[in-house]
Formats: sequence, C-alpha cells, structure tokens
Amino acid sequence: MTGIGSAPRPGFLRRVNPLAKIAGPLPAMAYLSVTRDPWVPGVLLVAAALLVVAGSGLGPRRLGTGLLVGLLLVGTLTVSFTLLAGGATVDADPSTVAIGPLEVRASALYAGLSTALRMTALMGLTLVGGLTTDATDLVRALIRTLRVPYRYGYGAIASYRFVGRFSQELHVIRAAHRARGVADRNPVRRAGRMAVPLLAGGIRHAERVAVAMDARAFGAHPTRTERRIVRFRPSDAVFVLACWAFSVATVVVLDRQGLVAPLVFLT
Repeated sequence: MTGIGSAPRPGFLRRVNPLAKIAGPLPAMAYLSVTRDPWVPGVLLVAAALLVVAGSGLGPRRLGTGLLVGLLLVGTLTVSFTLLAGGATVDADPSTVAIGPLEVRASALYAGLSTALRMTALMGLTLVGGLTTDATDLVRALIRTLRVPYRYGYGAIASYRFVGRFSQELHVIRAAHRARGVADRNPVRRAGRMAVPLLAGGIRHAERVAVAMDARAFGAHPTRTERRIVRFRPSDAVFVLACWAFSVATVVVLDRQGLVAPLVFLT
C-alpha cells in the first residue's frame, strides 16, 4: 500500500528489457512503412498510446499534454498532406468532401489521413521504448544480450553524457556573461562568444574522461564486470510475442473486413 507523500510506482515498461521494447514494435513499424490505408495505422496508434499511458509511469499532466500534441499533429499533417496530394488517382476522383467552406477530393483526404496516421503511429511506437528506456540500460542490454563489444558500448555512453555536460557548461557561461554585464542581443555574436568557452570546456572534459578510462584499464581485458546487469527474462519474451501477436491480429482482422489496402511494393 502506497503511503501518503510517497513517490508513484514506475510503470511496467520501465522494467522491460530495452531490446524487447525495440523488437516488439519493430514488425508493426516495418508494416507501416509499406501500407497505404488509415485503419491499421489508426489502430496501432491507439494501441501505442494506451501502452504508453498504462506502462510509462508518467504523470497525468505530461500524458495529457502528449496526447493533445499527438492529436494536433495528426490534424496538422492530415491537412498538409491533403493539400499536397496529387496524381492520376486523385485527379480522376469526382467525389468531394466538404470541410467547412472548402471542398476537397475524397481520395486526397484519404491519402492525407493515411499518411498522417502512418507517421504519427511510427512516432507513437517509437515512444513506447523511447520514453521508458535509459541510455545506459540500452547499452548494457546490447553488451550482454547481443554481445556488442563493451569498448563501443561504453564509448557511446561517454559520448552521450557529453550532451548534459555541454548543457551545464552553457548555463554557467550565460550566468557569467550576465554577471559581467555582457549582453548581446545579436544571436550570431552571442553564439560566437559562447563557442570558444564551450569548446575549451569540452576538451577539458574529454581529457578527464580519457584519464579516468585509462586509470580503470578500459579495453585491457575482453570482458568487464557490470554494476547492474540487464537480463533478457522470460517476461521480456512474452512482451515481444504479445506485441507481434497483436500486430498480426490487427492486420488479419482488418483485412477480413476489407479495410486493408494493397501494400506499396505489391502495386
């Protein structure tokens, strides 16, 4: 029982192996790249949204903001691709759909909605793992499960952490400029004044990282011990199989209803 004032429990997706969260949506993402109907992307988008809501452990405000942004993105992309749709099929379609004071061809609206849902569904499936996966856990999973050499894995982690370091350095440089009264509204000159301190700080940080890795005999042995081991458990295999089964069932059910269009490479 959760006590008053205690932190909320993390979602179950954070306990799933990072490789499982990549392998699970992968067949659906491959199918979305060659389909042309809006029904399969729509169902997969809703499923991805429900999975993120149920398993990410994010707060209701962040989830609500994300869902609102997703709806706005679908609407904006639908309008954009509808206006850009063309070709012999669209030109030969006599039917029109009234959207307020505008009338557009039904095939153009169908193509625009299909493309918008495909792109948004791909983003949603990517967020299933992207919102709940730590970069270090992904590298540990690659090293342990896929036998990626740890030299490349930990080198990637060191490079990734440079991003946060540069963000801190930039904050310090801006504070120093404000303290000295050096305020330049020209973005080009402001970027030029920050570039040199950022470069110097990056070089110093790279030297410290290199010395620390040498002190720990990085690369001297074929394997290294891990502080925390990320294993591929049976529950991770169940997650992958469940994602695959849902993707196949979605396509099969919608195809029997006559809602699945021919794939791109078959036409």
